Amino acid sequence: MAAPLTLLLLVAVTLRAALFRAGLTDLISGRVEVVSPLTAWKRVVEGLALLDLGVSPYSGDVFHETPLIIYLFHFLVDYAEITFILADVITAVALYLAVKDYNKQVFRKQRYALEADRYPLDCLEIIRSPKEMYYIPLKVAMFYLLNPFTILSCVAMSTCGLNNAVIALFILSTIKGNVLLSAIFLSLATYQSIYPLTLCAPALLYLMQRQYIPVNFRRAGFWWFIAQYAFMYLGSLFVIVGLSFFLLGSWDYLPSVYGFILSVPDLTPNIGLFWYFFAEMFEHFRLFFLCVFQINIFFYTIPLSIKLKEHPVFLIFMQLAVISIFKSYPTVGDIALYMAFLPVWSHLHRFLRNIFLVSCVLLACSALFPVLWHLWIYAGSANSNFYYAITLLFNVAQILLISDYFYAFLRREHHLTYGLYLKRKDGSEATLVLK
Repeated sequence: MAAPLTLLLLVAVTLRAALFRAGLTDLISGRVEVVSPLTAWKRVVEGLALLDLGVSPYSGDVFHETPLIIYLFHFLVDYAEITFILADVITAVALYLAVKDYNKQVFRKQRYALEADRYPLDCLEIIRSPKEMYYIPLKVAMFYLLNPFTILSCVAMSTCGLNNAVIALFILSTIKGNVLLSAIFLSLATYQSIYPLTLCAPALLYLMQRQYIPVNFRRAGFWWFIAQYAFMYLGSLFVIVGLSFFLLGSWDYLPSVYGFILSVPDLTPNIGLFWYFFAEMFEHFRLFFLCVFQINIFFYTIPLSIKLKEHPVFLIFMQLAVISIFKSYPTVGDIALYMAFLPVWSHLHRFLRNIFLVSCVLLACSALFPVLWHLWIYAGSANSNFYYAITLLFNVAQILLISDYFYAFLRREHHLTYGLYLKRKDGSEATLVLK
């Protein structure tokens, strides 16, 4: 498998290098679908210019990235293109290794279940085969590296690519069972954008599963493991925040980064749900709905964790999708990360209900984004309602996509327990209804 992966990496790197040499960075970096006020490279350059002048990059309302990012590019600004290409490579390799290890564990559990006759005889056709699973890690890397969303994000030099690399390393560390590295990378991801905090639940569930610690609130071992992980996570976060203060010499970045993410003061159009809603909002209602929108992202963690406590890797996929849809400043790079996991769930295709329709809607919306933007901003023959309508449809399609996968996953698990062809007591065929 090393040779195909190497070839894939060479193709991906060559494609990105060719696009950089073609001078498309300025064109793509101006697209609101690809960059946001948080991740735009132009804002990083502005922050670097202020830093070189001895002025805090957070003194104005331009730069909203974290101090570690600006000090990273303070040394690597001349190698920025290589840095973003390398970030994509690291993400793809990390996902490849993580999925490869996960598939081994899935196959091992499946083999033990077959030996113990836990599966009904009529559901053997939905059991995953080693041949089917062999190329899935390579497909995951391919889905990430050759996804147009990923390529656009890299060529625009959006810092979303760096965030994706950190999250991918967190997923790899978690699946490998390394508790310390998992906590460190999760704290780094949280430091970058707050929302990855919701990934703490699937990480804990997976690591406890690896160490055979039952999810039982009455057991001391359960709480002891949570306390250990929380200590490593909070300790790492404290060190990172302290390092940021040491580099910057002030706490100016806290309101400029995290206050900016949570309060959403910049209503530049993007592919998210916040900008239009709050542009039309009466000011005295703003705080209430801001709290509702922000809590929305964290709220789903509890019910999803309860339902998927035995399947934490699928829970990670669901949480990544929820973050990319409901965060305050999303970009196409966020979508590319969770879409890279779709090959992992290829065995669910027979249970999906709306995949063709949803795929067509996503493709159509992706094509219509620049068209409606041009009609609104340049031609003047449309207005913000047109652009927000396509944004709303794009997000509804994403919600339908992950809902369909969630339904398919639960249905397959039900069949593995009760059989594929369900019968009523009178022997007639039964219809499965999931509520």
